[in-house]
Amino acid sequence: MVSVVSVVNAAAFRAGDRGEEVAAIQRELVSLGYHVSVDGDFGPATAAAVKSFQANYGLEADGLVGSATYRALMGREIPEVSRAGSTSLVRRIIQDSLQYIGVPYSFGGTTPSGFDCSGFIRYVFADSGIYLPRAADEQYTAGYQVYNLQPGDLVFFSTYTYGASHSGIYLGDGKFISSTSSSGVRIDDLTTGYWGACYIGARRVL
Repeated sequence: MVSVVSVVNAAAFRAGDRGEEVAAIQRELVSLGYHVSVDGDFGPATAAAVKSFQANYGLEADGLVGSATYRALMGREIPEVSRAGSTSLVRRIIQDSLQYIGVPYSFGGTTPSGFDCSGFIRYVFADSGIYLPRAADEQYTAGYQVYNLQPGDLVFFSTYTYGASHSGIYLGDGKFISSTSSSGVRIDDLTTGYWGACYIGARRVL
């Protein structure tokens, strides 16, 4: 099994994240005298407070609550990403993918000016610090196989050739997003019609 090539700040909390994990970070910042609202929203004020904390503790003042900052602030290791489908990382990847709906298909494309299927996945995951192989058949060897799909899983299809020749990101509720040769980036149903007939499996890399 080939694992994800590398992970950079994959478990970091950052501006734009929301949730109880963020609120816990804010509560600890307040207890240390930093001025921030405990609202579960990692906004500019929280980022500024994190940077001040990092500077005061001799950490890189990047405003990201990665493993070192989390350990210094919370006194324990950063929690592993849960698979509830509502974690900061999964939300960020899904939200990032949705903003590219309508981007045209481009064979070999790896940027928002035009994506092919695997280029789209690689770009979206890399934006959150997770670096996947380039081609669909290579991505099909990343992570580990799953049958009970959860948001953020990679889904694969056998289309024009044997094996994994198309890839997408599972969104939940039987839907996935991918860059299609006919319509560019769009959302489709995983279990019915053309894609349902071509589906060959899923992999989890988060």
